[in-house]
Amino acid sequence: MEGLSVADADLVVYLHPSKSSNVSQATLRELASWLFKFNETFGGVLLAYDVHILDKKAEILSGVHPYFALKLKANLLLFSPKPDMIIEGKVVKLCEESIHVIVLGFSSAIITAENIRGEFKYKYKDGEELFGSKSHKRHVIKVGTMIRFLVKSFDDEILHITGSLMPAHTGSIRWLDRNLEEISEIDRSATKSRDRESQGDKTVDEGATPLSYNSHIKKSKRRRITE
Repeated sequence: MEGLSVADADLVVYLHPSKSSNVSQATLRELASWLFKFNETFGGVLLAYDVHILDKKAEILSGVHPYFALKLKANLLLFSPKPDMIIEGKVVKLCEESIHVIVLGFSSAIITAENIRGEFKYKYKDGEELFGSKSHKRHVIKVGTMIRFLVKSFDDEILHITGSLMPAHTGSIRWLDRNLEEISEIDRSATKSRDRESQGDKTVDEGATPLSYNSHIKKSKRRRITE
């Protein structure tokens, strides 16, 4: 899944002298307070870490409360979704106007009706709300479905994502993985169609401007009249 990354970091943790009797425990508690929060220094949400103390001799800082600084080497797992990335999540709520998703168990996401492609039609079947594909009967999205969707925006303060199901390669992960070849063919067909349209827009003489092209037509007409 996109949006996940691993980073190596050199960190400094500041501990109160009262915690000097168990430095390892105090260090882990400090790092734990950073979990599942957006950190501007890391550029993402800290999900997990593996840390090693570089020097057991801490540097004591002067001041009213003389904290001591401990240098660490850490391996960090970060979550930093950006627009146009494809991420995954579990549908927890669904209605005609929107689909609500939980990503990695902590970040909420919403996909509103205007960001759901026309292929999907809202249905209420057997007491259950769902979005079913009009093109593929087995492609269904309902509560509990793991879906793949596009990131439109990410609010790092409340860890909320606005998503989209407009691209053809988004939807139920289970269905997409089983029909990967068909989705790839759709993408290739769309690309070929765009290429044909762009070629059709070109003039006969690619170096001619619209003015010079019109002038050429007028000269040809004059030549035929004279003849």
